[in-house]
Amino acid sequence: MLPTNPFIRYVARIFQKDPFRGLYHANAFDLSILIPYFTILIILSIYGLHRYALTWIYLRNKRNAPRPAGSFEELPRVTVQLPIYNERYVVERLLEAAAQFDYPRDRLEIQVLDDSTDETREVASRLVESLAAAGVPITYHRRANREGYKAGALAAGLEKASGEFVAIFDADFVPPPGALKRFVAYFTDPKVAMVQGRWTWINRHFSNLTEVEAILLDGHFIIEHGGRNFSGRFFNFNGTAGMWRRAAIADAGGWQHDALTEDTDLSARAQLRGWKFVYDPTIECP
Repeated sequence: MLPTNPFIRYVARIFQKDPFRGLYHANAFDLSILIPYFTILIILSIYGLHRYALTWIYLRNKRNAPRPAGSFEELPRVTVQLPIYNERYVVERLLEAAAQFDYPRDRLEIQVLDDSTDETREVASRLVESLAAAGVPITYHRRANREGYKAGALAAGLEKASGEFVAIFDADFVPPPGALKRFVAYFTDPKVAMVQGRWTWINRHFSNLTEVEAILLDGHFIIEHGGRNFSGRFFNFNGTAGMWRRAAIADAGGWQHDALTEDTDLSARAQLRGWKFVYDPTIECP
């Protein structure tokens, strides 16, 4: 029996074996919140452990960063594909950067794969015409429809391509002049299907938001890609800033647009076929 004095009764309740007995009863509403909450918390905890594991794998294997097996006596023919869609604010920057590639022009082909529906068409076609007149091996391609979106554009361009190796850069990238030669060097190993460069950021210091986004993506490119590739595990092409062996694309079934992430899809199929992927974080592509 509880004492009548309120203060003594309060103290007695605190120090009893179950001080919260009778104060709360579970109900459907609370459970509808608590169950999803703790489920998500468990999933995030597992994800966090996964990140710790990747960090450990990276630190353990970071000295295993790949190096080219050799160099070509004669540089092979390379096709550069630049898929664009309504990129009027950055397309000029992209094409001007592509025109500066340090690669023999008689061994280079640049395809502008334009699926745009706005004034990007006029800007891109005019600049391609100007660059071609100046001797840049660049051509402009438009399709009658956008079937397959980016994957469809890459596949259509590949049908007309002449290169043994295919580099891909999205419209918001500014590939450095020496990127192609550095990518190509890894293909002296006949088992290599793809070489991925590291993304870097033109606007990293623009604001606090861009700083945070850059840090998060650095984690992906340094820790995830580095840990996986340096330890011999699968990793995927990121859709841009990389080069493929054309034969490997064909062997893996080509670009297919029945998946939302055509780059990851092709990466998985190629690696399951036994092809080797390489990640070189020193090839930086902003």
